[in-house]
Formats: sequence, structure tokens, C-alpha cells
Amino acid sequence: MKQVTIIGTGLIGGSVALALKQHALAERVIGCDRPAVLDVARQRGVIDEGREDPRQACEGSDVVVLATPVGAIIDLIERLGPVLSATTLLTDVGSTKEKIVDRARAVFGERVADRFLPGHPMAGKEVGGIEHADADLFRAAVWLFTPFTRPVPSANVWCGAVRQFGARVIEMEAARHDRLCAWISHLPQFLSTALAATLEEEFGADPDVHAIGGRALKEMTRLADSPYSMWRDIALTNEENLQQALQKTEQQLARLRENLRTRELAEEFEQAKQFRSRNR
Repeated sequence: MKQVTIIGTGLIGGSVALALKQHALAERVIGCDRPAVLDVARQRGVIDEGREDPRQACEGSDVVVLATPVGAIIDLIERLGPVLSATTLLTDVGSTKEKIVDRARAVFGERVADRFLPGHPMAGKEVGGIEHADADLFRAAVWLFTPFTRPVPSANVWCGAVRQFGARVIEMEAARHDRLCAWISHLPQFLSTALAATLEEEFGADPDVHAIGGRALKEMTRLADSPYSMWRDIALTNEENLQQALQKTEQQLARLRENLRTRELAEEFEQAKQFRSRNR
């Protein structure tokens, strides 16, 4: 690729830029973000040039990657779709897909399969920002795509680049993507947030809690550091699936509470171990 534009040069967007450079997959990488972010990205060699205006940032690019929160991705499809070159592939890294796919269909119409490739790398950290970008972030991770039809040549080029990053490409329908991600990605975040918030409410700055809390506590609350700005949009665009996951988890917790003194507690542990044994 001669030129790739990345709109949103934070953790994911910055990592995409670094991966492109590490594997020499683009001659030029353009970043689009706030001035302070672009300054850091240039200083770190993440991008070759920074532009604040999304339209200007996309000029002359073979691929444009939308690496912002989901709400902004939906807005950018609306703004950029009508002005992008017909030869430019637009793709995204949003954590939900159905709302994004719906907007792309409305903007691109019958040509949507040629113009837009919905994507979602299952990779990240509990901290965001260009300072934490990592060229190896996607190595051994899954990169999900929810294409409208079989990928067109430009999409195949991008999928090939993603494989060069070290990611494993999986395709599925947008609806299935959102349901699965509600359970395996979004629910763990909300459970971690709930646990950390409950501990804060119950104990606050109690020094003994922080002194004796071991690895289990740190692992279970690690995701609680994640930024609300990203998860707000995920909750808004995957509300029904997330509500179902949370409701069933609430029911499971209630069963655990009710069976603390019964043999059925052992059955719950055995069922949990069965799932864990398949996912080591």
C-alpha cells in the first residue's frame, strides 16, 4: 500500500500504524487526531504525517482505518463515505458491528461491499493512548471481519496486512459477532468494573485490603482501568446482548449465593472447570 490513513491514533490506531511500519506494508502512514496526540505520534515515529481534518487526512490513501470509539466511527462513515475516492477502502476496528454495518449500508448503498470492510481486532490493554501503542499488539490475536460478501481485492490486501501483523483472521456475521462479544469481551469488562466499584464502596482506601489483595484480586480488577469513553459507546450499540449476558450472570450469582451450604455448589464449580478446560 502506498498510503494508509489512521483516524484515531490512540492505543489501537497507533499499534496498527507501528505494525504497518514494522512489516513495511505501507510507504506512508497518515495519522488524524487531536494536535497533542499527533505530536506524540510523530515524535515516536508512529506516523509520517499528522492531519487534524479527517477529509484532508484521507486524501490519496489506499486504506482508511477508523480507530475511534464506536459512536465516532458511525459518524465518520457518514461524513467520509460520500467524499472518499471510489478506490479507497474504508475499514474500522470497532468493538461492535451491527450499528456500524447498518450505517455503512445506508451511506454506500449497493457498493457497500466494495467500499467498506467492518473489522474488530480482539486485542488491547486496560490502558489507552498513543503512549502504550505496540507493534506486536496483534500478534497471536484474532482479528474479526464481518464482510457483506466475499472480500473484494482491496479488502483482501488489508486482510493480508492483518495476517502480516501476526493476527488470525476470522469472518462471521455482524449479529453473531455482537452476541459473542457481549459474552466473551464486554461481560468480563463489566464484571471487573462491578467488582472494583463494589470494593471501593465497601472498603474505600482501607490499607489492609490493598496490602493483602493478591494476584487474583489484581487480575479480576485489571480491566476496571479501562476508559469509560470507549465502553459507553459499546454499551449503547450492543445494549440488548449485554443486558442478556448481565441478566444471566446475575442469575448465576444468585444460584451461587443460595447454594453456599449445599452440594449444588460443587456442581457449579465442576461446570465452570469444564469451560475452563476447553479454553486453556
